[in-house]
Amino acid sequence: MRTKSISLRGLVIFMLIFGLFQANTNAQRVETGIDVLQKSNFEILAGKKLGIITNPTGVNQNIVSTIDLLHEAPNVEVKALYSPEHGIRGDHAAGAKVGTYTDEKTGLTVYSLYGKNKKPNAEMLKGLDALIYDIQDIGVRSYTYISTMGLAMEACQENDIELIVLDRPNPIGGLKVEGGLVEADYISFVSQFPVPYVYGLTCGELANYLNEEGLLKDGKKCKLTVIEMNGWERDMIFEETGLPWVPTSPHIPNSNTAIYYAISGILGELYTVSIGVGYTQPFELFAATWINADKLTARLNALSLPGIIFRPVHYKPYYSVSKGEMIHGVQAHFTDVKKANLSLVQFYILQELHQLYPEKNVFEMCEASHLKMFDLVCGDQKIRTEFSKNFLVKDIEDLWNNPAKDFKEKSKKYWLY
Repeated sequence: MRTKSISLRGLVIFMLIFGLFQANTNAQRVETGIDVLQKSNFEILAGKKLGIITNPTGVNQNIVSTIDLLHEAPNVEVKALYSPEHGIRGDHAAGAKVGTYTDEKTGLTVYSLYGKNKKPNAEMLKGLDALIYDIQDIGVRSYTYISTMGLAMEACQENDIELIVLDRPNPIGGLKVEGGLVEADYISFVSQFPVPYVYGLTCGELANYLNEEGLLKDGKKCKLTVIEMNGWERDMIFEETGLPWVPTSPHIPNSNTAIYYAISGILGELYTVSIGVGYTQPFELFAATWINADKLTARLNALSLPGIIFRPVHYKPYYSVSKGEMIHGVQAHFTDVKKANLSLVQFYILQELHQLYPEKNVFEMCEASHLKMFDLVCGDQKIRTEFSKNFLVKDIEDLWNNPAKDFKEKSKKYWLY
């Protein structure tokens, strides 16, 4: 009897393992732009002198660098590399200025696009026929890679060369659009173009939008080619693509962190409340020395916000806000990312903190430079001005949501998937 029991247990285990194997082999496997280009043996690049704007996220589905693939391809001539924030190989810290240097592996000159020049100049582009852009973005306007892409488009137009965008998934998906547009006086490298905070497009779709809507300098268009993905669908978040995630920057170690960035990145600009940067869970946490974790958790969960719940946390950041201090607050947990109103979560946090601690005005507790950055990331000053009157999310919902709804409808004609 015991032998039969063991055999049955073994059969069950086998079936479970086989089922997991089948699930994995049947998982959606998206082909990004570089994968599609590689399958064609880089045909459209033949005979062109090329530059590449990329970073460690520019890889094929086997995690081979786009730089190395193109540099080693016999029919492709790569002349130069261009580095965004964090460096071409990911060897520069966040915010660190990058100078011109030589890539050790290929011997190619690397021009910095995150230092003195954020836009390639004529000397940097001399002799090129086309510039390739291959960077994984996170779908949030304030992340600087799309600013780099847009400025590169302007440079290509000014120097009569082609920009080739190798498309990649938007890790938040292509249906979620949130936040107001950027007003003219608030254009900056963290809000380079008038698109919503969460913009719901792939980088290729966004490039088409910027080009066709006249949003480049003087309304001019560049010669643009987008190498589309295979297999990506608009409602996919990154973990559904079957692709490996390469950290887009040191504080975005996995694809879920890219989504968490949208719920806390604006608040984090104030440097008055820790958002987990400097600890092991960047962008997932909200904490300070003066917060009662249980009370804040109870208030936030009582709101019944769609797709998200909270639990109390206590931790000591290793660096950044409240370094070395025991702080208290909440961790956000998604129950359904696709239902959550991501970017308003941080304003609900501020709303409930004000109810609990009216004497703690986070806008008055921060430095003037941080207040300015908060406004730049929001895209204007109106959000802070209106919200700080009563610290109620309902006071800014229309300001935040209505432009996003209009943008989503307007941008649909640029959807590639």
